[in-house]
Amino acid sequence: MQELFYKHIENKFPELKKTKFLLACSGGIDSIVLAHLCANVNLDFEIAHCNFNLRGIESDKDAEFVQNFSKKINKKIYITRFDTVDYVNNNKVSVQIAARELRYKWFAKIQEENSIQYLVTAHHADDDLETFIINLSRGTGIDGLKGIPSNTTNIKRPLLKFSQEQIMIFAQTQKLEWREDQSNGDTKYLRNKIRHQIVPLLKELHPSFLDNFIKTQRYLEQTAAISEDAIQNTRNNLFVSEGDNIKIDIEELQHLKPLKGYIHGLFKRYGFTEWQNVADLLTAMSGKEIHSDTYRLLKDRKHLLLAPLHKASQKTFNISEDNTFIKEPVTIKVEEVVSLEKSTSNTLFVDKEKLKYPLTIRKWKKGDYFYPFGMHGKKKLAKYFKDEKVDVLSKENQWLLCSEDQIVWVIGKRGDNRFKVTSTTKNILKFQL
Repeated sequence: MQELFYKHIENKFPELKKTKFLLACSGGIDSIVLAHLCANVNLDFEIAHCNFNLRGIESDKDAEFVQNFSKKINKKIYITRFDTVDYVNNNKVSVQIAARELRYKWFAKIQEENSIQYLVTAHHADDDLETFIINLSRGTGIDGLKGIPSNTTNIKRPLLKFSQEQIMIFAQTQKLEWREDQSNGDTKYLRNKIRHQIVPLLKELHPSFLDNFIKTQRYLEQTAAISEDAIQNTRNNLFVSEGDNIKIDIEELQHLKPLKGYIHGLFKRYGFTEWQNVADLLTAMSGKEIHSDTYRLLKDRKHLLLAPLHKASQKTFNISEDNTFIKEPVTIKVEEVVSLEKSTSNTLFVDKEKLKYPLTIRKWKKGDYFYPFGMHGKKKLAKYFKDEKVDVLSKENQWLLCSEDQIVWVIGKRGDNRFKVTSTTKNILKFQL
């Protein structure tokens, strides 16, 4: 196994030969074998161990064992203790989820503080099979059936190629010592039930079941790559970027077949995993929206608008008379000029004497009105936006330059007649967005 492991590192994980990494070690047979395999080929790594305080003195003995093991192989070790039960109660999650969230947050902290790019874990082929069955039982797409990824940006799992049996034979041959977690045999946990009751039956059905499963997952990975390539090509054609936001033509989206599959593929990266919620939005009234944890998706007439989810700013920014360069919330250069120049939507010329300082920059609100430059009379901003076909997200992000309670400039769009330069103007002020 040692030789196979080294060749596997050379072929699939060459980055681990070039840089230091963090190895997660529980003290169980899998992580102890992984640490030995890495140490035997002189890879540069440090060890991290979590004490979840779930098994009393046994948890403390695990930590002591891993600490002694680290000294034996001359590796630096990080050890922490978690109040896992308290985390479970406060966050209303299972013990397994709590332990996962706690350890990966801590691993990430170690990596950041010590400039360690990669985390290496001891997941193996049997773990992958168990995950496959768990995902299958819950209902999943091809991504769930692919199982545990062996190689991501920050996490490497070089043991996924090897079975639990291979790991056990290596440990026994090398006369290694490790710690046994008695809770791993408790079948009240779903994964343990699959491990001890279902997987043995599958292997009994076919002696090469695990090998065939690994081959099947490679095929699934290739199929998923082809699917993702097609989805990305569709996304490139259909998703139109407008700053931080994305506009999607509803009619073009509805022409895609099968629509359910395309919706799932196109929007899952933004956290929308329930395809029906997105599908319902296609025929909803304008203004209807749904949220994922990180994005909002809303209907705006003939389009869907996709935008990062963040709280809209209600802050007002004051601009003093001597301010010649506005930095926030938008960047504007302010200067006095002797004559009018060619005007654009990003440039405003006003009669300085008509301004009342300090000026303010704020978001628009319901009831706002102004006297659009080049038009007669006043107009509500809501009506102006509708006539100009300004979408919902753009309206939300629209900033106004104001003098007291009067709008001077719908920034980047239209100035107000009340502040325009006339033949009697003595001082011309230029605002350049």
